Amino acid sequence: MSKRPGPAMAVPDPDDPLALVEYVPGGTVALTDAERWPTLDVAGAARLDAVQRHPLAPAWVHRTGDRLTADGVARAQAALPVTGWLAEHLAIARRLPAYRRVADTLGELGTWPTVTRDDLLENVSAFVPLDADLDRMIEGSSSGTTGRALQIPDDIEEVARSFHLLVNLVAEQGIDWRPDPARMALAYLVHQRQAFTYTSSISSFGQATMARLNLHPSQWPAPGQRTGFLLDQQPQVITGNPTSLAELLHPDLVAGLRPLALFSGAMALSLALRRDLEAAYGCPVIDVYGLHETRPIAASADGGPFVILDRRVHVEVLDGSGDPVAPGERGEIVVTAGENPLLPLVRYRTGDFGRLVDVAGRPALADLEGREATRFLALDGALVPCADLTQQLQAGGARGWAVRQGVDGSVTATVVGGDAGQIGAALGRLLEQSVTVTAVPTLLDLGEGKPRRYESEAPGT
Repeated sequence: MSKRPGPAMAVPDPDDPLALVEYVPGGTVALTDAERWPTLDVAGAARLDAVQRHPLAPAWVHRTGDRLTADGVARAQAALPVTGWLAEHLAIARRLPAYRRVADTLGELGTWPTVTRDDLLENVSAFVPLDADLDRMIEGSSSGTTGRALQIPDDIEEVARSFHLLVNLVAEQGIDWRPDPARMALAYLVHQRQAFTYTSSISSFGQATMARLNLHPSQWPAPGQRTGFLLDQQPQVITGNPTSLAELLHPDLVAGLRPLALFSGAMALSLALRRDLEAAYGCPVIDVYGLHETRPIAASADGGPFVILDRRVHVEVLDGSGDPVAPGERGEIVVTAGENPLLPLVRYRTGDFGRLVDVAGRPALADLEGREATRFLALDGALVPCADLTQQLQAGGARGWAVRQGVDGSVTATVVGGDAGQIGAALGRLLEQSVTVTAVPTLLDLGEGKPRRYESEAPGT
């Protein structure tokens, strides 16, 4: 959603040289509560306030709502029809400014050029329909594989509809997930030094509560605060990346939480962690593959191939020349995505690789090579997630990078753009050791193919 500059007093902690201004609690002001939740009733407001003011709650960084009207609630609860969607989608995309000069040459899907993240970085507005309803737009950010942030136009109803996709995926596992006034509906977990955190009401799910929580110990200063808050809220479903989900294996949480399902995304979920979570909680662990740009693409509930979701998404696997590979052959995953009306993408190169296979009559992605949950070993023995390094690299202005830690614990970084001195100092503070930073002029200088931003060979990582 749109943000206005926060109060003049909203400044980072002067005693924390790694603090970033955007993560100061209350540092931005956006909308009134009536604008955030147009349909919120007295009971829903009371539930939300109870979470917001809970004595064990963290210091919330932001306050945000889904902005759904009554009509929007009804639309968000229903999946978009998929019959004939691709032809309609191409007709819409053909009118985008990005294709103005070549529209007459575009026919069936195979005649369209592929699109990369660089195309969106150069001019994302060229991929937004001229007649788009911008009153429903919120702004999202994606760091992507190179780390250079991409601002993405998101549609509020489509964002809400994505929640109901989770409800449907849980239902496919034979579990009836309904609002429970006594429990938080959804906890979205991250584990990094600084992150946006907030609690909100899900207007299209009985005005149940949800929260984005940062599990990093620094955000929970009181002993037992983190555990106590989660146990008191008893989230019905928990979602996060492997780094944050691994925190759920703490014995106190295993003993007290009763989730209906767990969702993993953003990074590769190892089979070992999947099995540990399944054993600990006795519930489905659903791994979802997707990008912010494309929305969810496929899901795996058993550790096998990722089954393509039954929604407005079409997947191809192409070779380096942009031609389809032979059935079952490995190639780059290219997605045509029609869920977000503000960003109708055609043949978007994900930078991820895999094989297109058949699972019980449905297309699926096997041997998926996605992003990894790399951790680094600090000098004091602490494990530092790569998300913390990303924040400091971006704060230093880097457009791309590769950070590697050797078996002996030494760390080197290669960056494109930014202030190498500032970046080296920040990473050094984060990892409590000297970090050698080398600047190179272009992303190509980071190496062939998809950049592996992070790699650690240190013991225990």
